[in-house]
Amino acid sequence: MPRVRPAPTPIGASAWLQLMQLASPALPVGGFSYSEGLEAAVEAGRVSNEVEARDWLLDQLHLALGRADLPACAGAMRAWLRQDLTRIAALNDWVLQTRETAELRLQSEQIGRSLLEWLRNRGHNTPADALQALAALKPAPSWPVTFGLAAALTGAPPREAMLAHAFGWAENMVAAAIKAVPLGQSAGQRMLEALSEAIPAVVDAALALPDSRRQAFTPGLAILSSQHEAQYSRLFRS
Repeated sequence: MPRVRPAPTPIGASAWLQLMQLASPALPVGGFSYSEGLEAAVEAGRVSNEVEARDWLLDQLHLALGRADLPACAGAMRAWLRQDLTRIAALNDWVLQTRETAELRLQSEQIGRSLLEWLRNRGHNTPADALQALAALKPAPSWPVTFGLAAALTGAPPREAMLAHAFGWAENMVAAAIKAVPLGQSAGQRMLEALSEAIPAVVDAALALPDSRRQAFTPGLAILSSQHEAQYSRLFRS
């Protein structure tokens, strides 16, 4: 007889709403100020319309987020739940050491620090020992590792947490494309819909990815990011 998989445990309304808050562009971490190389791609003439911007972001979702940040974030979330500080420190080191340019590393550090401050100052009580462990990460807590703690505190399962993480990234990147290309709001919504359709499969692959296959290797993006550091006129910090 075929194996019957048990039905997934329903996620509570409170956990869903907390994940929506973490994914919201209103979260005060400064995600809106980064384009992750997209602005440099526009400057170089590689992205000039809606189709090119959509394809660029889909590639970035699969090749960058899905192979690096999402697996690292999911691993960090599981480690926070186990209180495995050795694993957390190793993941944080990996994230920061694999940023391919200075501005991409500074982005992860800045957003990570900002989320740490939000966790310290939010209305709910965050365990002091977790905050101390996060703040002790050197040279800074990275964005995926900090998000992993915030997600663990919601009580949501890892899959739903990573869906929120990926959707928050997609919203920020679509907003960056609207400003940088530039594009209209309707084009932005079509792009967000395309990303939303692709995100579940990317998340599932990221959750199943072993450490030995986690990678951060996007040389074309790294070149554009390096060029962006010296770009004459720019709207974004990356």
